Amino acid sequence: MKIILINTTIIISFIVASVMMNGCASTKLAEKGGAELWSENCVRCHSTPPPNAFTGEQWETIAMHMQIRASLTDDESKKIKEFLQSATN
Repeated sequence: MKIILINTTIIISFIVASVMMNGCASTKLAEKGGAELWSENCVRCHSTPPPNAFTGEQWETIAMHMQIRASLTDDESKKIKEFLQSATN
């Protein structure tokens, strides 16, 4: 009986810790802007062109493609795209 109680307590502790860590991660993501996300994510795989290297419409297409390739969330992709498009205006 004690072993079951101890194991249950450990499992519950892991679940609570996991939920708390995920909550912190989403808060940090919400605070990041497009420029920061762009510099953190895009440079992982290739050198990044300057934001004014493409038109706003071209960045739209690039963002859709790279969201899939880089496993970006919708929110991350949107923020990066908006940052890049704002630099072309």
